[in-house]
Amino acid sequence: MQTLLAHYKGSFLFTFVALALSVWLGFAQGDGVSGMLSVLWIVVVLSILEISLSFDNAVVNATVLRDMDEKWQRRFLTWGIAIAVFGMRIVFPLAIVAIAASIGPIEALNLSLNDPETYEALVSDAHIGIAGFGGAFLTMVGLKFFFDADKEVHWISVIERFLAKVSNIDAAAIAVLVLALYLISLALPDAEALTFLTSGMLGLLTYIVVEAIGTLLDMADNNAASGAARSGLGGFLYLEVLDASFSFDGVIGAFALTNNMLIIALGLSIGAMFVRSMTIHLVRAGTLSQYRYLEHGAFWAIIVLGAIMLASAVVHIPETITGLIGATLIGLSLFWSIRHARKHPEDAAEANAEAGPSGGPVSS
Repeated sequence: MQTLLAHYKGSFLFTFVALALSVWLGFAQGDGVSGMLSVLWIVVVLSILEISLSFDNAVVNATVLRDMDEKWQRRFLTWGIAIAVFGMRIVFPLAIVAIAASIGPIEALNLSLNDPETYEALVSDAHIGIAGFGGAFLTMVGLKFFFDADKEVHWISVIERFLAKVSNIDAAAIAVLVLALYLISLALPDAEALTFLTSGMLGLLTYIVVEAIGTLLDMADNNAASGAARSGLGGFLYLEVLDASFSFDGVIGAFALTNNMLIIALGLSIGAMFVRSMTIHLVRAGTLSQYRYLEHGAFWAIIVLGAIMLASAVVHIPETITGLIGATLIGLSLFWSIRHARKHPEDAAEANAEAGPSGGPVSS
C-alpha cells in the first residue's frame, strides 16, 4: 500500500493545492459559500472526467515509455507534465481562440477572463477542425498497433488476426482513415467539409512526420547513442502529440460544465497529473507485461475515441459515453488478462520475469 501511494503522492499534493485554489476562486467570485461549493464541485467532476477519458492514454504512454532511455523518461515525466498541464490545458484553448478570432494571445487571454461566453463560442466553433485533426491522429495511433504483421498476441482474435494480415498491404491503415474522413465529410456542409478534410489530412500528416522523425533517428547510426536518441527524442515527440490529441476531448467537453478558463484548467490539470502517476505506476510495476491484453484494450479504446471524435463533426456524443466505452474496453481486457494468466500460469511467470522487480527504470 505504501509503495502504491508513493506513485501518487505528487498527484494528491497537486490535487490539494488545486482544490484550495478552487475554494479561493469560488469566494473571489463573490458568491459566498454556495459559489465556493459550486466551483469545487465542477473542478472535482472535471478531474474525474479527465481521468476516465485518459486511462488509455496512460497505458499507451507506459507502452512507449518503458522502451525509452532513462534520461528521456525523466524528461517526459517532468517537461512532459508541464506541457500537458500548462500547454494543453491552458495555452491550447487560448491558441484556438486566437487563431479562430484572428487576435493576439493577450487578447485571447483577456477574452477568456472577461468574456467567457464569447470565448466558449469561439472554441466551440473550432470543433470541426479539432475533431478532424485529433480524430485522425488518434485513429492512426490505434490502427498502427493492430495493423502489424509481426504481432503475435491477439485479444479479439478474429478481428486482430485479420487486421494483422491486411497490414501486409501497403498503407492499408491510411486508406481506412482517408475513407472514413471522406464518408463523414459527405454529411457536412461544403465549408465545414473542407475544414474537416483539411484538418484530418493535417492530423494524418502530423502522425507520419512524428513517425518519420523516429525512423530517421533510428537510421542515423546503429551505435548505442543513436538508440538512445531514437527512444528518447522520437518517443518524446510522439507522446506529446498523443497527449495533445487526447486533451482535445476533455477541453471541449469541459465547456458543458463551465466556460470559466481558470476552473477548466484546475480540473483538467488534476486529471493530467493522475495520468502521469498512472503512467509511472504501470511502468514500474511491469503491469503491461503481467496483463497481456491490457495494451489491446487501451488501443481499442483509442480507436473508439478517434472514431467518436471524427463522428462528433456530425453528431454530438456525450463525453460520459466516451469515457464509459474506454473504461469498459480496458476493464474487459484486464479481465481476459487475469483469466489467461490463471489458465496459463507459465505465461504469467515468463511475463513477471521479463518485467523484473520494478518493471523499469522510471523514477518519479
